[in-house]
Amino acid sequence: MLYTGTDWNFDILRNCYDAIEQIAVDELGLEVYPNRIEIITSEQMLDVYTSHGMPVSYAHWSAGKRFVTHENAYRRGLMGLAYEVVINSSPCISYLMEENSATMQALVIAHAAFGHNHFFRNNRLFRDWTDPTQILDYLEFARSYIARCEDRYGVKAVERILDAAHALQGQGVDRHLGNKRVDLRAEADRARERREYEDQRFNDLWRTVPKAELVTPNRESSSAQDGAQGMPEENLLYFLEKHAPRLESWEREIIRIVRLTAQYFYPQLQAKVMNEGCATWVHDFIMRRLHEKSLIDDSAMLETIHSTTNVIAQFGFDQGGGPNFNPYALGFAMMTDIARICATPTEEDRRWFPDIAGNGDPIGTLKFGWAEYRDESFIQQFLSPKVIRDLKLFRLTDNLSEPYLLVDAIHNEDGYRDIRRTVAASYDPGALAEEIEIVGADMQGDRVLRLEHRTLAGRLLDPTDARLTLAHLADLWGYGVSLREVDQQTGRELGVYRAD
Repeated sequence: MLYTGTDWNFDILRNCYDAIEQIAVDELGLEVYPNRIEIITSEQMLDVYTSHGMPVSYAHWSAGKRFVTHENAYRRGLMGLAYEVVINSSPCISYLMEENSATMQALVIAHAAFGHNHFFRNNRLFRDWTDPTQILDYLEFARSYIARCEDRYGVKAVERILDAAHALQGQGVDRHLGNKRVDLRAEADRARERREYEDQRFNDLWRTVPKAELVTPNRESSSAQDGAQGMPEENLLYFLEKHAPRLESWEREIIRIVRLTAQYFYPQLQAKVMNEGCATWVHDFIMRRLHEKSLIDDSAMLETIHSTTNVIAQFGFDQGGGPNFNPYALGFAMMTDIARICATPTEEDRRWFPDIAGNGDPIGTLKFGWAEYRDESFIQQFLSPKVIRDLKLFRLTDNLSEPYLLVDAIHNEDGYRDIRRTVAASYDPGALAEEIEIVGADMQGDRVLRLEHRTLAGRLLDPTDARLTLAHLADLWGYGVSLREVDQQTGRELGVYRAD
């Protein structure tokens, strides 16, 4: 036995880690980054929540707000804490709460240090878009840089830029990065070089030089300017960093920090179901194997089953389940179903999945799926009629011109395909953020920044959010901003917002 009872110590953790690693590597063939496991208190776990799981981050009032909110809810029993937090870095850092039992420590080591770790290292999105060897160093640079700016320019001046950049960070990522992975180490080095160059060029006499008069506007050249500035441009933070007329160099660097950090985390939004499904399936497999090998007792296995059942609970639409799937529930159901299809398929499985049904290689099939898909494509490819039936899925159509809802997809051959397409479409990366582009800016005229939001009638921006966010955009741009909402099918204008 690795342990008995609920108490643990560091020798037990080491023995559990070694036994779990043997199963993960020898039986599952997982490939992981080097692991670093840290034991933290519940208060430290609350602190980790405020910085999106990262051990270092720059200071901002929103982090304190999140901490107080989570702490109050936790103290009142309105929310629980995660058993673990894992970071996409190399070494892969897994935080375990010291309040966990020995069984929970073993479970989260299997879940985070091997399940999530393998997914981070092997999924194509993470391989192509992120470099986990650099993120911690870059965040350390970001924290120190912003702290220096606060000392030099004042907390309020820095906070103004951070507030605006945070409001726009959903529109501050490149969604078609491909293999052009951001080199965070090079970005930090270039920032230091720019700062040193500016320090060398600084001379207080320059402020006494008369300012040149404004050039007479030439509106005929505005379209040519738009093209030269790369418009239309969907990455709002990138455009502001490069072209905002009134920003100081340190303000541009802060925008760059927010933009690159948001870019690093962008793949996680596209693979939430797969990532959690992979980690849950891995920890379930490993804990069952520990029990089969008599390394943990029946009580530990029952605790594992109880915990896993709570994690994968999916409440119905009429039971407070909310508008979205529990990613653990959908992911684990699909991973378990794929393993079943590979090992003991039915005739239905053979019709729907002729390439994998009965292939006798469930682990290899799962590892291929974990490596080559994101949520949208994975669901479109592998969501089976059995999982649709088990989760009791159906589809509603809401026609605004009718006083009723229509159930238009049920458990039949056509319904399965319609439901699968609809579930997959809800994880389309294009649905993660609104389609807003900068389409023009007359740099020789009024310098008003023009944006377009291409949408469908009935799916417009919330007016209050739109005005507040546009005000942040205008603050960074330094001049007026206008946003047109346009029907992407007809081109008809649906609304206009302006901010000065």
